[in-house]
Amino acid sequence: MISFDRVSKRYESGHQALSNISFELGKGELAFLTGHSGAGKSTLLKLILAIESISGGRLHVNGTDLARIKRRQIPALRQQIGTVFQDHQLLFDRTVGDNVALPLQVAGYSPQDVRRRVRAALDKVGLLSKEKTYPIRLSGGEQQRVGIARAVVNRPRIILADEPTGNLDPKLSAEIMSVFQQFRQVGVSLLIASHDMALISGLGQRIIALQEGKLVGGSPRSAAADQEYQ
Repeated sequence: MISFDRVSKRYESGHQALSNISFELGKGELAFLTGHSGAGKSTLLKLILAIESISGGRLHVNGTDLARIKRRQIPALRQQIGTVFQDHQLLFDRTVGDNVALPLQVAGYSPQDVRRRVRAALDKVGLLSKEKTYPIRLSGGEQQRVGIARAVVNRPRIILADEPTGNLDPKLSAEIMSVFQQFRQVGVSLLIASHDMALISGLGQRIIALQEGKLVGGSPRSAAADQEYQ
């Protein structure tokens, strides 16, 4: 699903954000991306979304070579990727259902398909009863789950999350991680950037660690890839 092969990112200012990064994330796998502030986590996620372009190496996402991707192909790539942010970026003048519907409306789905998919996504995160509620009336954990529903309403093959539990207490953080785990069961691949080692170390999932733009820990290949090469 995601394959980094000696990928580097150097900005025009001369800052070397990433150096010689290699790892693979397989179908239905969840991995945590860790590192201090400025280690390169956000840059790595931006490369996957083609917000930034690589400076060297090879990066494939869902079979697409991002070193060769055309600008007109980028929207289609991003439709295959759900993104969840620490700041869930909800519109507080719209209902929960309307917030979740936005990606589908932009993609041109019919009103009937929009309603069906929105309700399915909200049901998946346990918020179907809040469809007509405004986000301001929800708890922080519920607001984050609305953000997850919006990220998955397009049925993406990959979910990227950038510090999705950064503003939540330990109990709510555990609930959000439980929601993410559900999507693995249907073959969705998840890469979650987090600095909360106390939370993720107890979950028993693969950890990919960055330090000053370099890979310093974690298995470079998924378990599926390891089996393939045995």
